[in-house]
Amino acid sequence: MLTAKDIMSGNPVTVSPSTDVATAARIMLEHHFNGLPVVDDAGTLVGIITQSDCISQQGSLKIPSYFTILDSFIPLPSMEDMEGEIAKMTAATVGGLMTKDVVSVTLETTIEEVANLMVDRRYHTLPVLDGARLVGVIGKEDLLRVIARGGKTGGA
Repeated sequence: MLTAKDIMSGNPVTVSPSTDVATAARIMLEHHFNGLPVVDDAGTLVGIITQSDCISQQGSLKIPSYFTILDSFIPLPSMEDMEGEIAKMTAATVGGLMTKDVVSVTLETTIEEVANLMVDRRYHTLPVLDGARLVGVIGKEDLLRVIARGGKTGGA
């Protein structure tokens, strides 16, 4: 059975939280990556920045809807969500734009589990960890290579 270590791209290209957003976007374009792991000075995975994160900066701010109860205005989405959206739209560095709660896989994660994460949760890039150390990345193209070789990604 194939696992993450069999299909991952090793020695992943990474960026730091202090990398500017334009540089991260250029790296993704040059290498045809959907996302980049973000690591701190010690090499620890602290986030991921994706093409969608970068594109979201070009969107418009969604003004929250309100409803009134006893002459008080109550916003439907939380103000915290709106503040987070504003922070992402104005971020100059990867640290302000990245997703911090990163879903990752281990070297022993099966290819079926990887495929399910990508399909069910719509992830295009999954960091591969060996303990706390980033050792690789799996992208959609890595799974397509398995399929192109006649490999199987589904359950039995």
